[in-house]
Amino acid sequence: MTGQETEPRERWLRNFHPNPAAATELICFPHAGGAAGYWYGLSAAVGPGIAVSSVQYPGRQDRRHEAPVSDLHLLADRITEALAGGSDRPLAFFGHSMGASLAYEVAARLERTSGGGPSALFVSGRRAPSRRRAEARFLGDDRALIDKVKSLGGTGSDVLEDPEIVDMILPALRGDYGALAAYRDTSGVPLNCPVVALAGAEDTEASVEDVRAWRHHTTGSFRLHVFRGGHFFVTDHLSAVAELVAGLLPAPA
Repeated sequence: MTGQETEPRERWLRNFHPNPAAATELICFPHAGGAAGYWYGLSAAVGPGIAVSSVQYPGRQDRRHEAPVSDLHLLADRITEALAGGSDRPLAFFGHSMGASLAYEVAARLERTSGGGPSALFVSGRRAPSRRRAEARFLGDDRALIDKVKSLGGTGSDVLEDPEIVDMILPALRGDYGALAAYRDTSGVPLNCPVVALAGAEDTEASVEDVRAWRHHTTGSFRLHVFRGGHFFVTDHLSAVAELVAGLLPAPA
């Protein structure tokens, strides 16, 4: 899809708990500024029926020397290429915040190009594409960007006060928030797969109604689950989220 070298699967996916007997592979997409390691806890909690693979975006952790991709559509193209035809098990997707929009775009590409879209799409803490609102780019104002990330509660304040760590993560944050500001859903065609939406009751980034609007983006079934908490309610309710996911995906024969 990139017109360049083929994107190998191992460049993009990290597997913390190998599970060759699992019935389904759950591909997890991190939030803006996030990395594959965010999904370690869910990977450990979902149980033996599901193998969790976490997407590692360029510009963080073991890919920190690569330039971040600041175009969500280009990022979706590259991940789709890495996933296409690369698994002998059904795939399901789980994306949180920016990762939800990205998982949606990859699902749409797979459905259009191969008919092999995910068996289910879990979207968490993200407004539906039809509920778009203007998002600040924070370009040229790194302090405002860091303050924004701190306000969401996903990273400890002590970490974000360390200048060396901030210097390390800023390129990825700039790229991700720039990608979000420029993102538009251009397909206009709903998915075919079931969509399961998760919302935080006190999330100021994505209200329950904003998340409920994902029902308009699939011809398949739709479920909405609301949890107490803010934007990173998944972290606070990890066991309940893992139980929800495991209950909705196929169990091993």
